[in-house]
This record gives sequence, C-alpha cells and structure tokens, in this order.
Amino acid sequence: MDTATTHTLRTGATIPVIGLGTFGSDRYGPEEVAAAVRGGLEAGYRLVDCAAVYGNEAAVGRAIAASGVPRDDLFVMSKVWNDAHDPDDAVASVRRSLRDLGTDHLDAVFVHWPFPNHHAPHASVEDRDRTARPYDHAAYTSLWRALEGLVDEGVVRHLGTSNTTVPKLRLLLRDARVLPSLNEMELHPTFQQPELFGFCVDNDIQPVGYSPLGSPSRPERDRTDDDPVDVEHPTVLRIAEAHGVHPAVVCLQWAVARGQVPIPFSVKPEQYRANLEGALADPLTPDELRAMAAVDRGARLIKGQVFLWPGATSWRDLWDEDGTIPGGTT
Repeated sequence: MDTATTHTLRTGATIPVIGLGTFGSDRYGPEEVAAAVRGGLEAGYRLVDCAAVYGNEAAVGRAIAASGVPRDDLFVMSKVWNDAHDPDDAVASVRRSLRDLGTDHLDAVFVHWPFPNHHAPHASVEDRDRTARPYDHAAYTSLWRALEGLVDEGVVRHLGTSNTTVPKLRLLLRDARVLPSLNEMELHPTFQQPELFGFCVDNDIQPVGYSPLGSPSRPERDRTDDDPVDVEHPTVLRIAEAHGVHPAVVCLQWAVARGQVPIPFSVKPEQYRANLEGALADPLTPDELRAMAAVDRGARLIKGQVFLWPGATSWRDLWDEDGTIPGGTT
C-alpha cells in the first residue's frame, strides 16, 4: 500500500485512508451490496468494512474473491454483534465471518456495541430487549479476552472498539493485554466528537468514521426532524463550489485530512468512484479545514435508542456524556 494513502497502526501495519462500508441499511440487499464491493475494489478501494449483523458477509466474500485483488492487498474488517458477547459465542461469530468472507484472517475485528443488548432487524426506536443491561466492564473484558485469543491464533490481526466512549476506553486500556488499534465511531462534519477523537489519537487508536456523509441512507428509526444534513451545510456547499466537486466529496476530503478513516457506503458506481477519487485529490486548504471545524454541531444521528436498558432515562445514557458510565460496573 502507498504510504501517502495509508495510516500506520500501533502494530506497524498499515490501513487505507478511506474504505468501503457495507451496511445496506433497510434499503439494499446482500447482492446489491456485494456488487458495490466488487465494483469498488475494481475502482481502487482496498479497505472493506463488514459486520456479522449486516447479513451480507457471504455475498461480500464472493465479491472479494471475484474482484481478483490479492488478499494481501486488502484490509478486511468485521464485527461481533450484540447477541454474541458471551466469549464462546464471540469466537464462533468471528469464525463464521472468516468462513463467510472466504478468508483465513481478518485484519480487524470490532466489538460492534459495548452492550449485549440485542434487537431484531428493522426494530423501531421503541423496541427494547427485556434482558438489556447497562455496561458491565467485567463481562466486556471476558469478551475481549476471547478475541485476544484469536489474535494469538493469528486469525485476527487487530482488535477494535465501536460505538464506545472515553470512560469505557480508559477501562479497556487499563485492563487489555491486546490494546485496541482502532475505534469505529460516528464522524461527519456536524458531529466531529473532538474529545473522543483526540483521546483515540493520543492513545494510538486509529479513528474509523462511519456515516461520513451524515448517513443519508440510515434507517428511518434513526431520523428526527431536527437532524442536520451535512451535504447541505452552507460551508460544505461553498467549499464544494470552490473545488468543483459534490458536497459529499468535501466531507470525505475533510475526513481524510483530519486523519480519520471514512467508510462511505454507496451502491452507485458513479458515487463510490467519485468518493474515492475526490477524497484523495485536491486537498482542502488550511482555511477551509478551519471553516469545516466550525461546522460541528454535536449532532449525533445514530443515537442507539434500541440498546437502552430498564431504568435508563434517554439515549444519552449510552454515551457517558458527563464522563461517567450510568449504571455501569468497573
């Protein structure tokens, strides 16, 4: 991989600065997502972000094989879903992803959410897992140790967290043997998460940004009337006009310049090609980057209501906004 288009992880391995998302939301089936993965790899993408819960890893695996791109040139990631937090279930989940993706190793495995709180596909924001509970660090550590065993075995190269917070990361850094190399988090111009982003950078954890365009295809359950639209923000539009590109490209140029790894999703060839080409060309100026920093509104779009436990007061309890872990054990 070209060092100009990669970041170096704590292990010395490299990861591309932009990747392909594979979350089809409620809109796209496995074969549509797989076709986009094959087309994206042929266009030059080398990072594919997958997850067991997306229900498309077998199709994506076939697309990766059909692309003809050598496996050593790829960075393939997957995630353990909330119904597999039991250590044995987590190991089984990773082995299933390995089989479905047709690979002998995964470059990274993430814990998708730090809670074992499960919901069925297409759940509404009112749906709840009756057995849901707040964060339990002892349970999370047991899960993490099971994944560390897969690193020892060589079938997983790096471990990552996802949808986590600074307080939870502090505990994990204190207790983990294999430290997290990556943290996947919602990141887009109107939601820049400066505290969490800075904590990750300071602790050699590579931020990976999902919903880098503001997630225009996110499920209806995650939409509210006051959600901002990143690609319609006046600053984004002004910079896009100056560069002669679509506003989506500006969001990706900002992400790459900031140092996070955006993983945009699109099934349209003209879009995923433009995303890759635009993100790596014609970088934003220092003044434009300063202007983009001011776009931040703290506007979380993926709030996670379906993961709340009995007694939680709002979705904000999931995100430890006051620096403590509500109801959690350490």
